[in-house]
Amino acid sequence: MNQRAHPAPAGTARVPAQSRSEESAREAQGFPAGRPAARGEHTHSEPPIPQPRPAVQRASVRGQILDALRTALVSGELAPGEVYSAPALGERFGVSATPVREAMQQLAQEGAVEVVPNRGFRVVERGARELAELAEVRALIEVPVLLRLARSVPAERWAALRPLAEQSVRAAATGCRATYAEADRAFHRAVLALAGNEQLVQVAEDLHRRALPLRGARAELMADAADHAALLEALIAGELDAVRRLVAGHFAAAG
Repeated sequence: MNQRAHPAPAGTARVPAQSRSEESAREAQGFPAGRPAARGEHTHSEPPIPQPRPAVQRASVRGQILDALRTALVSGELAPGEVYSAPALGERFGVSATPVREAMQQLAQEGAVEVVPNRGFRVVERGARELAELAEVRALIEVPVLLRLARSVPAERWAALRPLAEQSVRAAATGCRATYAEADRAFHRAVLALAGNEQLVQVAEDLHRRALPLRGARAELMADAADHAALLEALIAGELDAVRRLVAGHFAAAG
């Protein structure tokens, strides 16, 4: 026989009895079974709060677009001096304008593009003098560090960088400036990382990016990559005079 529930005393809030499905949902969220919900707890069979997946996906898309834009800049697909809008680039890459605009803002901070109000972003056009100045600054930073490392880093640690030097040679052989730029960056980063100074590495990488897009045919890329291989062999052999000559020549050619 059904029992009638006794009415709650006046002035007392009535707590509705939870169904089994509600109780199971609460247990899935980590609440003890059978315990009444405290004020502020969700009790209407609400699903657990989802993780912020859209934000993660958006960051991933922005990173992919940034990489794609850098490749387009180095390869010359985005031409120096030209203005590109975020919506047009978004349509080109099959994404909305938002991640493109965010990636372009990052490139503007790096000095690769500049903002053109109400139009978009202009690809920076660097003249011979500016490229020579960037090469000089890179040399002022990297040459003393590399010469110091040449006196202290053991041969086996230099030998461990051979795959990166060989990769830069293979990348140069393709004639693709974007492919070579990435291999060149990886080699220089690995060399400077031996100094144990992450700020140094970041500054050098920023200068490396500002010197792009690379200007040069396949033969010039091959010559630049050959410097990497020769420099590494001189470092392994401990030939400091050869190291000094090769490093100075490498950055002079870059300018």
